[in-house]
Amino acid sequence: MYRTIVEAILEHGKNRPDKLAVGFKKVRITYGELARQIQIMAGQLRREYGIQKGDFVMITGVSKPEYVSAYLAIQYLGAVSIPMDKTAREETVLDVYRYVQPRLMLTDSKIQAEDVRLVSLKSLYGSTAESAVHESEGPLAYQPPENDVVAEILFTTGTTGKPKGTMLSIGNIYASMHNTWHGVGMEPEDTVLIPVPLCHSLGMRVMRTALYIGATVVIQNGFAFAKELENNIEAFHCTGLVSVPASMEVIYRQMGDRFPEIMGKLRYMEVGAGSLGFDMKKKLCRVLPDTRIVNTWGSTETGGAIFLKVSEHPEKFASIGKPIDTVELKVVDSQGRTVAARDMESAGRMVLRGAMQMQGYYHMPEATKSTLVDGWLYTNDMVYTDEDGYVYMLGRADDIINVGGEKVSPIEVENIAQEFEGIRECACVGVADPEGILGQIPVLYVVPEDGRFEQDELVRYLASRLEKYKLPQRYVVIGELPRNRMKKLDRKALLRMWQETGDSPLMNEVVRNILSRRSVRDFTEKEIPRANLEMILQCGLYAPSGHNMQTWKFTVIQDASKIEKFKEIVGKAAKENKVYFYGLNNPNALILISNDRRNANSIQDSACAAENVMLAANSYGIGSVWINALHTICDVPEIRALLQAYGIPDTHIVWATIAMGYPEKPGKLLAKKQTVIHWV
Repeated sequence: MYRTIVEAILEHGKNRPDKLAVGFKKVRITYGELARQIQIMAGQLRREYGIQKGDFVMITGVSKPEYVSAYLAIQYLGAVSIPMDKTAREETVLDVYRYVQPRLMLTDSKIQAEDVRLVSLKSLYGSTAESAVHESEGPLAYQPPENDVVAEILFTTGTTGKPKGTMLSIGNIYASMHNTWHGVGMEPEDTVLIPVPLCHSLGMRVMRTALYIGATVVIQNGFAFAKELENNIEAFHCTGLVSVPASMEVIYRQMGDRFPEIMGKLRYMEVGAGSLGFDMKKKLCRVLPDTRIVNTWGSTETGGAIFLKVSEHPEKFASIGKPIDTVELKVVDSQGRTVAARDMESAGRMVLRGAMQMQGYYHMPEATKSTLVDGWLYTNDMVYTDEDGYVYMLGRADDIINVGGEKVSPIEVENIAQEFEGIRECACVGVADPEGILGQIPVLYVVPEDGRFEQDELVRYLASRLEKYKLPQRYVVIGELPRNRMKKLDRKALLRMWQETGDSPLMNEVVRNILSRRSVRDFTEKEIPRANLEMILQCGLYAPSGHNMQTWKFTVIQDASKIEKFKEIVGKAAKENKVYFYGLNNPNALILISNDRRNANSIQDSACAAENVMLAANSYGIGSVWINALHTICDVPEIRALLQAYGIPDTHIVWATIAMGYPEKPGKLLAKKQTVIHWV
């Protein structure tokens, strides 16, 4: 086989030039085109920017074709690629830039610093479509570097501490691709959907492996919307998918009953960057009996190294898998001595050895020395193994909870608590015992399934499944667990939260009501009591309005025939004007919130009132959905005539149509974009 990914792609370009290599939205790039692109881009980087073998080149890791081509062009030149997260703070990017002193940075981010040499990634990529191989020189000859030559540096970009640069050589990358290929069971005819960041270890190794073996890569910018996932699986006939555990949980809830139909089209699914919960492993195997589910343990320093074929080994659900044949594993105690760890009490630190392990941390000799010892890579994970070689994770060494001298694995507590019906997700951390007796006590942070749960029932459930010393001593209900860019649980954030607020309830009734509201589109025949509906409307009236003008109007329709007529007329006009109009499945009431178009605060006032109405409805167990279509077609003659019949003035625009009723089925929890919150 080929020694490098570039060698492989050049051969695929010759032997299978029409095979699809990269797909992204409407973009389709064959292997022949990809080989040409990276040759042209490599030539441009050499001629115009002087990039030579061994030079450092930083690149913003956008989930787009230009990143794939530029990354490969850097590799083609024998330079060292340094991907950076597109969401990294500017100060972090500048710290890394000044630390490694690259020849240039390929990015379209707005970075304000005179000492930074920036080149537009988008422009560089765009020019390849119009360029040919330089006539005077021909294509640059590709010379594969030696195995021990560093080809890539992956930096952590956390909010605290100095970023560490993990150096990976040509040999490390090849070994990582080999492990992923065989550990997951990827095949050249697969089409692999990658909705995880391409600048992080997980996305990088899956992308590299797929292109190395000649499979097709489909790029998606995150898991925010299940519909995009479904569209890509359908459009590209995807057979493989890589995910992280938290995103899989979200997609499972978003798709609901359609999850088996959509995800069942996949031949395999890899979940990495964390372990799937015990409960989710069972769910996936039950609803996707014909899809291979593989849970991968890996790190930036090792790539994928431990694999659990979940669907083939249900008896090993509690483990994280076993090392692939090319990886050696042992467990050591606090003195570095090898131990036969067969249970939680004898658990020790996990140590690995294999060709995939990093060369070290860039310019961090002490950190490298403590991590790479006598050819072994020391992790900070506490584990034990069974007689079959399967590994069981207790957690990071500093996450293990010491309760009066007894070890408590937060992962064990979480896995058991996760099976409680009223919990969507949870996290266990150890905090100082307020009584000063036990040293530490377990605290369980709980995200309820619907914003509410019975704590007493959970306590009884856990007491029947856990030893007494493992039982959480405090419970804190929150709306969302803190996670990093790769959706990994941020336990340090939970500990900071505990230090600031302790077990004071973070989720009171008002917050719980806000976080539990979902859009509901299917309703039962049950009627909304008039008193409840009047109170809901009263809440709308109590919304703020600019200068307290209150120029709004609330129009209530409950007659079934009038609702059907509304749907018919508005639906016809929406279709003719190419406006989305859906979600009125048997509502018991429609509330039209209109406002005078002459009021500059018209839409803002209406939006505040609409939110009040929907939250008030939710507090009564009544579902609702905001139909945001009518405001664009209010002045269509048929619509305006209908509104006149309702007594809505011609000067009014209907900013919100709220369909309301008792839910036939729960609304879906949609992913929330945490990146829109910025602290300055």
